[in-house]
Amino acid sequence: MDRNLPVNLGRVTEAAALASAKFLGRGDKNKADQAAVDAMRRMFDTVDIDGTVVIGEGELDEAPMLYIGEEIGTAGPDDLKVDIAVDPLDGTISVANGLPNAISVVAVAPRGCLLHAPDTYMKKIAVGPRARGVIDIHSPVKTNIINVAKALKKDVSDVTVVVIDRPRHVELVREIREAGARIKMISDGDVLGAISTCFEYTGVDMLMGIGGAPEGVIAAAALKCIGGELQGQLMPATEEQRRRCIEMGSDIDRVYHTDDLAKGEQMAFAATGVSYGELLQGVKYMENNTATTHTLVLRMETGTIRFIESIHQLDKKPEYAK
Repeated sequence: MDRNLPVNLGRVTEAAALASAKFLGRGDKNKADQAAVDAMRRMFDTVDIDGTVVIGEGELDEAPMLYIGEEIGTAGPDDLKVDIAVDPLDGTISVANGLPNAISVVAVAPRGCLLHAPDTYMKKIAVGPRARGVIDIHSPVKTNIINVAKALKKDVSDVTVVVIDRPRHVELVREIREAGARIKMISDGDVLGAISTCFEYTGVDMLMGIGGAPEGVIAAAALKCIGGELQGQLMPATEEQRRRCIEMGSDIDRVYHTDDLAKGEQMAFAATGVSYGELLQGVKYMENNTATTHTLVLRMETGTIRFIESIHQLDKKPEYAK
């Protein structure tokens, strides 16, 4: 895979972040999401790839751009064909309400390497590299926490678990507290929660709970680049979702591991902060029509982890924030 691709993906997520951050705290998650989609799609037209969206904004009849199956990029037919997983704005509620930890995110892998996950729920557990190999999604919550604490050489009381703040997690929250661990609640955006387990300075040790299956694939791609681990099991909430899983060839009873969700040895990933978070700073609009972004770029083949801080002269690239 082209060594310049990860940085170019960073430009794609920067564009989406700059556009959607305009709507921070304005109470309209749909406008924020649409701005991210539009900007990301425009920037993809400058990237030299022969790509197909496998995780996007929905089916063709649901999304005018970045729909599943859409062909993206400027490369010719003889160039590397890749799968693309996008979430132009992971954390729409966070942006609408002016809350932290919203990001724009893209993952790319050779064709056939990213699971075509149905748009349904997925039960997940994720950890960083130092706790890889000690978790089991079928084990009791307390057992997983104890095993992670041992791997991290921490007391259980110092382990922090990220959980999305939803009614479906009432029992999970109770079990985590009974185990003696700490909890960090997030409003949405569990891609960032999973990635944060790989960086000690975030204070996050585990992610647990039920979130979106497409987000599980994107998170797995990032964790694979860094050496973390994610396990997931599809949890369709309705008969329609169950039917969709079967149509896509997904196994509801199967535990999907990192290598099932994101296969192979070539992977590229980029995420740009939209609103402030422990891992990534949010977009800041400055004087003289300038803005700053903070982006994480990963390349699996070399294990490179880049944090890119950029200053954008928006007068010279108005397409970033139309």
